[in-house]
Amino acid sequence: MSEPSEMTTTEQATNEELTEVIAEFELYRQRLVNDTMEAGKKAKLTRSAVMAQLEPELNKIDSILEGLRQQQKNQ
Repeated sequence: MSEPSEMTTTEQATNEELTEVIAEFELYRQRLVNDTMEAGKKAKLTRSAVMAQLEPELNKIDSILEGLRQQQKNQ
């Protein structure tokens, strides 16, 4: 079963749906950073070491967010 926020390539997302998905991704990104930083503190890792591990995932999320914002802007 698919999640409500998942879109197939043939579906056109509404502005409201895009706003909701963008908000969810922003919350996910923030939670990922916070949770990973907290785990890094417990493991006594430096902030730079933790961020180095997070960067690839954050770049993916930022890329998705940019695409969603561009899609929203073009509606």
